[in-house]
Amino acid sequence: MSMKPSLVLAAALALAACTPAPDPAEQAAAQAATNEQAAESMAKQFEAEFAKSNWGLARAHGDVLMAQHAGTQAAARIKPQYEEAKAKAEADREQRRLASLWMYQTERAGNGEQLSAAIYAKEPVDTGAGAKPVRLIFRDHPEWGDSSYLTLEGGDFNCYGGCKVKVTLDDGTPRSMAASRPDTDEAIAMFIEDEKALWKMAQQAEKTLAVEFPVKAGGTRTAVFEVGELQPQKLPGWP
Repeated sequence: MSMKPSLVLAAALALAACTPAPDPAEQAAAQAATNEQAAESMAKQFEAEFAKSNWGLARAHGDVLMAQHAGTQAAARIKPQYEEAKAKAEADREQRRLASLWMYQTERAGNGEQLSAAIYAKEPVDTGAGAKPVRLIFRDHPEWGDSSYLTLEGGDFNCYGGCKVKVTLDDGTPRSMAASRPDTDEAIAMFIEDEKALWKMAQQAEKTLAVEFPVKAGGTRTAVFEVGELQPQKLPGWP
């Protein structure tokens, strides 16, 4: 004997009415457990990279953990290490940036092999022909000797008969140094005479070396170089 459709529907509704509703507390607990599990998995990845001093990857895993699983036990556990990884990752990034500012070259020039270390100023400088790059170069050549000089791409130095420039390390006291502009049109260059002292100063700087120099347009200009990651071994003959 078959039941009428209406009776089947009524029975189904009655059965549904008897099924207890999901417990919100149980649902929340289950969700929290799932979140903790995911956080713990990410924390293990973070800790593995942290142990290897791989600060960039450690920070990346920590960033994800803190963004997606904030408030978990795993997030609380790694937070001190996460802050350390962030700081060291940023320091590594800055170190790489500063190191990349230097250009080292070895090339044949004249009757010998020339070594050089060069860096552009942090910002272009208006020396009378609009803001242009200023470059600091240290050169080592067996025939021409050692030298340090600035080059311009516009304007000119007012130093043909010799002059004084002021060199400042970081926020220190300016040091006066002799300089000269060769009477040549080959390049807009001004030599800083005590190249060994300037080289040592570049190595001693924590961040910057600034050179204030006179220009033909009138007055002086200052070029600031971020020299903090100079690699002195690239010019092995220099002190």
